[in-house]
Amino acid sequence: MGTHVCRKQMLRWMWRWSVCPVAVSRGHMPFCSTQGEPHQVNPSHGGQVTHRPGNQLSLCSLLEMGFSETQAKEMHEGATKSRGKHVPSVMTALLLLGLNPSSILKIMQKCPEVYSLKGADLQQRIDHLRKMGLVEGSLQRMISHYPKIMLLPVKRVNMVSRLLREKCLFTIHQVTDILRDSPEVLEEDLAQLEYKFQYAYFRMGVRQPEMVKAKLFRLPLSELRCRHCFLERRGLYQTPDKKGQTLILNPALKDVLCVSEENYLTQVAMATAEEFHVFRKLMAREQEEKGREDEYSSDEDEEDKDDVLHRRKHHWNTGYKKDRK
Repeated sequence: MGTHVCRKQMLRWMWRWSVCPVAVSRGHMPFCSTQGEPHQVNPSHGGQVTHRPGNQLSLCSLLEMGFSETQAKEMHEGATKSRGKHVPSVMTALLLLGLNPSSILKIMQKCPEVYSLKGADLQQRIDHLRKMGLVEGSLQRMISHYPKIMLLPVKRVNMVSRLLREKCLFTIHQVTDILRDSPEVLEEDLAQLEYKFQYAYFRMGVRQPEMVKAKLFRLPLSELRCRHCFLERRGLYQTPDKKGQTLILNPALKDVLCVSEENYLTQVAMATAEEFHVFRKLMAREQEEKGREDEYSSDEDEEDKDDVLHRRKHHWNTGYKKDRK
């Protein structure tokens, strides 16, 4: 069933009834009923179930939206377990976004928390992503790939966007590309996010356009550092000088990051998996030792501050008092 038809039927069915007119005399629970709701029989209408408005999503409505019977049962079960109070409005927002029933089911399987959202909040977040430059097609693919983005408030999205523009100096268009290709960045710690940019910019000598092209923010900082340092210690990568020049030709960032580990080793690092495995362990140990050293230095600094404060207090209390006779 096409998206246009789904939208029309959604608007017609979601807000009208929570149950369908099914004869009770058949002797079994009707497929189109809403579980957990008592069905009142209207004797003046030949023993049929009365229509009663509600905010629960019925199996009948799901079938009318284009879900198969199996999909409808799974969706209904998920909605029931979530106890969401606004499931119909959430479904309305997703269908109006242009997602088909199969895509919606996959989204709910990946992120059941979406059932518990308010439709108005979800629509506000979708509209905000559109304002940030995510066009039709890209927006749907991003939400299908990373449905958690629908759980993030607008304030959080704005915080990450502001950091990328003001601290990392990405253009508005580049920020849009980053969010489209690496939506996980929205949940990353802001300090870690900025440090990852600084590592690529200062340590590796990579500029913003190349970072966006290589999808820098998809990789954890530890993997970025490990791949870079492995090349550096093998003499295959060099940090550019102030003029941006190197004595060797560095591989492109996308060739370092946007490939599988196997291709990275065979085509870029020219090394075996065993060598890289040993190096990864050494890097992890180095980072652990560095972390302990930093913690020790921090403790020493705190002790020095305490000593200075103690001496100052002692100095303040050494003034003599003249006894009065």
